[in-house]
Amino acid sequence: MPFPHRHLLGIKGLNEPDLIHLLDKADEAVKLSRQREKKSSTLRGLTQINLFFEASTRTQSSFELAGKRLGADVMNMAVGNSSVKKGETLIDTAMTLNAMRPDILVVRHSSAGATALLAQKVGCSVINAGDGAHEHPTQALLDALTIRRAKGRIGRLIVAICGDVLHSRVARSNIVLLNLMGARVRVVGPSTLMPSGIEQMGVEVFTSMEEGLKDADVVMMLRLQRERMAGAFVPSVREYFRFYGLDAEKLKRAKDDALVMHPGPMNRGVEIASEIADGPQSVIESQVEMGVAVRMAVMETLLLDGPDREAGR
Repeated sequence: MPFPHRHLLGIKGLNEPDLIHLLDKADEAVKLSRQREKKSSTLRGLTQINLFFEASTRTQSSFELAGKRLGADVMNMAVGNSSVKKGETLIDTAMTLNAMRPDILVVRHSSAGATALLAQKVGCSVINAGDGAHEHPTQALLDALTIRRAKGRIGRLIVAICGDVLHSRVARSNIVLLNLMGARVRVVGPSTLMPSGIEQMGVEVFTSMEEGLKDADVVMMLRLQRERMAGAFVPSVREYFRFYGLDAEKLKRAKDDALVMHPGPMNRGVEIASEIADGPQSVIESQVEMGVAVRMAVMETLLLDGPDREAGR
């Protein structure tokens, strides 16, 4: 079946069949990545440009590896050394890149909506690799793939998303996706780190970890994003860990086989105790592996199954 979207700018705008299409294709990519010969020629001759205005070693390397495993020509644009630093606008950059005729553009930017603006100005597919505090769709997809492979399903699971929800694009994308897939979603954290009106996104809100984690199937911790905080949102890191950091005692409130997740990079002793991050319930390493598979699936889907497939792009 053709995929109806040319870009992946967010989870919002997708439906459940779209998500299942991407997750099923990502399952196939996992098999390829676990073989000795990991490279295919699926995207041979196509060009991928990674345009990261915001540093992220994990996400950028994951997209780069995904493109190379599919046989694409991959270019990482060093924005820190580019004309952007000399005053070039986002639109100027888009027009310059468009003239190079890439087939897919992977963009990470500190401003919400930047990737959507770029998508209007270029002739290729665009993937949002994180825009401000808005969305991070491939992170939500890799989290969903990790959960589905570990639990066999997503529907009817209780998923507790804990921590700095206010500044988290990961939380927003996950809330939308998990609701679409039929999960029961909770958000847990201090009231100072909860967006106003978060209940309207279809979640249950808790300010106590003990209550929020009760009988949870999945505990998803979020990074405390101090670089995005303009004021004192928490009294201290030590106090934050005491009340909202995941340790063995708090985890007992969840189900015995609950999964522990974290999008990374982790602040050990702040959001999560080391013994939990490295413990038997942790699937954090699996999330990294699933990240490459999901990004392979997204690029292959947009370029080969999307609206531009007839044009040979």
